[in-house]
Amino acid sequence: MSLLPSVVLGPENAEYSVIWLHGLGADGHDFEPIAAELDFPTKSKTRFIFPHAPSRPVTINNGYVMPAWYDIVAIDKQAQDDEQGIRASQKQIVSLIEHENSLGVDTKKIVIAGFSQGGAIALQTALRYPETLAGLLALSTYLTLYDSLEKEMSSKNRSIPLMMAHGEYDPVVPFDLAALSKQRLIDRGYSIDWKTYSMEHSVCPQEIVDIGRWLGKVLA
Repeated sequence: MSLLPSVVLGPENAEYSVIWLHGLGADGHDFEPIAAELDFPTKSKTRFIFPHAPSRPVTINNGYVMPAWYDIVAIDKQAQDDEQGIRASQKQIVSLIEHENSLGVDTKKIVIAGFSQGGAIALQTALRYPETLAGLLALSTYLTLYDSLEKEMSSKNRSIPLMMAHGEYDPVVPFDLAALSKQRLIDRGYSIDWKTYSMEHSVCPQEIVDIGRWLGKVLA
């Protein structure tokens, strides 16, 4: 499988890596400015990888072709997940993890992060990954393919440091859906650093500060 094209920031001889997935209709440049704002002790030793999702028709947007990790019919707890698209994107993120390994970064020093649809793929990938990861950052997102999680979740990542953050006024991914996702993960035994902010479907300054602090703990 060929690697996804990505925006890459940081040193060639990085000790740590953050693979960060953008939301629907965006691209790898979307979170590039936020990486510059983050502050944590090992940042100078950390490589940020911001992959570009492939373009595909998206049902919720009238079939318009745009960068997307999978197709979406609706964003609610009754909606049918695009299992084929989700699992295909999961495999592409696994390839990025393995590529970081080939560059000398141990899996235990890799964080998987994502916003919105990218956060759903971050959850899908990290919770099932067979080797221990440094952490999982899920922003303004929700859990997909929940029914398969119990049999597929990785024993190596049952205790993965997991930060979830959501806007209280999010009109795109409803707050209740995020809260349900959080509770389902807790019910499966995961410990979650749960943050909420007075914002819509976005990232706010306090959240950037909190992410930096969290990265400082998991990439140390």
